[in-house]
Amino acid sequence: MITAAASGIGNAIAGCCLEEGSRVHICDIDGEALEGAIKDKQGLSGTRCDVGNATDVARLFEDVEVSLGGLDLLVNNAGIGGGHSPIEEIDVDEWRRTMDVNLNGMFYCIQKATPYMKAQKSGTIINISTVSVRTGMTNRLPYITSKQGVMGLTHNVARELGPWNIRCNAILPGLIDNTRGRAILARKAEADGRTLEETEEEYLRYISMRCWIKPKEVGDLVVFLSSEKAKHISGQFIAVDGHMEWEA
Repeated sequence: MITAAASGIGNAIAGCCLEEGSRVHICDIDGEALEGAIKDKQGLSGTRCDVGNATDVARLFEDVEVSLGGLDLLVNNAGIGGGHSPIEEIDVDEWRRTMDVNLNGMFYCIQKATPYMKAQKSGTIINISTVSVRTGMTNRLPYITSKQGVMGLTHNVARELGPWNIRCNAILPGLIDNTRGRAILARKAEADGRTLEETEEEYLRYISMRCWIKPKEVGDLVVFLSSEKAKHISGQFIAVDGHMEWEA
């Protein structure tokens, strides 16, 4: 089961899992995009869900039970940007909403997935964080704080569920080459009064491999981490970023 998988990284992860022969259930808050994703990929089922709402997540897992009959892999991908404000101007409601989606939503899903995985004494949980937890970003305190919380969540879940042969890891994507990633760069270029090319050059200057990351690269890592080849990898924070050293 993959959250926020109607588009972007989540959709790429779903595609990679389907290619491996898995049955996949996804959720997304965008009902129209969800319907399109299900039509586009054979073998995909889905539920409209706001993961920041515990009642929605409970209903999601009722659908997962019907669609899959169990659960081997949970990918917590859902996340929002959390706004762009200096600390003193952060809207409290926006702060709460960012925590609800980016951190609480992962907890709600893990809590519901755990009984399935404990019963079968196996399972994989993968939380999507961001490499920005290592670099930090100005005017993005809600987002960075929520994603740092994901790191603590991952570490402790790995420890607590390890005795049941349940593994939990976090993936830290870098500069993602998709519509959202390109839009983020375009907004920054506009805000700074610079060309898109200048802004891109500045970003890539602080990535050792000078690269964008394709969404499928994250999907490929999910497939590996959920496979028998990674059966003893747990509690790890793994970046797919070309080694991002710093970001503006």
